[in-house]
Amino acid sequence: MTLSGFPGMLVYSTIPVWLNQRSGRRRTTKGDHTMRFLTFLANGRDVFSSRGYNFGVSKAKVQQVASADFPTRWGQFRIHGFTTGSANGAGKKEEAVALVMGDDLSGSPLVRIHSQCLTGDVFGSLRCDCRQQLEMALSMIARQGAGVLIYEQQEGRGIGLMAKLQAYALQDSGLDTVEANEKLGFKADHREFQMPVEILKALGIKKVRLLSNNPDKVGALERAGIRVTERVPCEIAPTSHTADYLKTKEEKLGHLFTKR
Repeated sequence: MTLSGFPGMLVYSTIPVWLNQRSGRRRTTKGDHTMRFLTFLANGRDVFSSRGYNFGVSKAKVQQVASADFPTRWGQFRIHGFTTGSANGAGKKEEAVALVMGDDLSGSPLVRIHSQCLTGDVFGSLRCDCRQQLEMALSMIARQGAGVLIYEQQEGRGIGLMAKLQAYALQDSGLDTVEANEKLGFKADHREFQMPVEILKALGIKKVRLLSNNPDKVGALERAGIRVTERVPCEIAPTSHTADYLKTKEEKLGHLFTKR
């Protein structure tokens, strides 16, 4: 969809937006939960959003280094290992895996890009909904009989495990997840999604149904050349442990939730 006077402009959602002039964070207004973010992409830039992913999309290609059968309690997958990094050793080297179910990924397969969460995915932390989202995604892919889950090493929204634990301590003193990250000198969200995009391209996938509550992920994929035909919610019911965490995701990080 384009708008008159803005060639190449993409509109992928609609909701009133305002920017905090001091922090630069984008927040939503209160209102009907069916409304959505409005983000304009003009000449490769997000006009309104001060927080987004893949504005400087890396040209580095991923290398597939392993592939094996991977039976799980959700069904039979193939697990593919990917790595990236410059040939001369400069730049950041990243690793990720893709769990692929089904032989036919043409059309618009269900895709989940999941950021590593040791505390939740492995130890079952109740402070977040990461493990439940991971298991929900695998279950939904299994029901479809085809799809991809990309598991990327971006612990703590990209700040790393030790910094994440330091952020936990600050949260215990009353800060929310965004405030804790900023107190430690980090952005609210340090992730980028260039590598998952390159993995999708390596798998021959050009368009997806994206399992995510985060509209900025939609924008990241679209900017990098992957068409998102549908954003599929991946919502976990709040608990007494996660209510404030999910509220911060919604109010400060722009995640979309149905009215609860």
